[in-house]
Amino acid sequence: MKLLVIAPCLITPFYVYRGPKEKEYIASIGVRRIISELDKEWQILSYPCPEFLLLRWPRPPMSKEVMAHLGMEKIVKDIADFIGRIITEEKPERIVFVGVKGSPTCGVFTTTSSNPEDYDYSSIQRFFYLGKEERLKSYKEIIEKGNLRIVKGSGLLFKELMERFSELHNAQWIEIDKDNIKEGIESLREVIRETRR
Repeated sequence: MKLLVIAPCLITPFYVYRGPKEKEYIASIGVRRIISELDKEWQILSYPCPEFLLLRWPRPPMSKEVMAHLGMEKIVKDIADFIGRIITEEKPERIVFVGVKGSPTCGVFTTTSSNPEDYDYSSIQRFFYLGKEERLKSYKEIIEKGNLRIVKGSGLLFKELMERFSELHNAQWIEIDKDNIKEGIESLREVIRETRR
């Protein structure tokens, strides 16, 4: 068996914190197309969305430090335990972990960072009650006010996963950039192709 461990928002765009924009729809269509081409050796593990578990939906943009301040580390450990149990029991011959560039939880090599003391925590409840149009208009303002920035490093979940599983000889790590979806899709497709050789 081969295992594809993938961020849920790459399969269904509706988990995205503010709600999907065109790039999320395009990303999920591309990823689902690849999944539909997998042979019977592959199984898909789309773990529960850690951000949804912590804050429900919709939620304003946040950094990994803000997520940690709100209690994300317990959820991350629970999800990593779940993934680890599956790996231990199923013993896949190949594991491909797929995350999302810039995500505070599911960023593989790139995440979002800020000083959690600069964040307006009252925006969480206000954002929850906004309609889609209002959310799409206001999320960038929250990013600017909170001084959220993209940095090198892993999001909270992928940091935990890498600490636990990066030593595995059969594991590969891919980060999909929703602003450059073609490159991410091609990287994923190439990794899948390599497993057939």
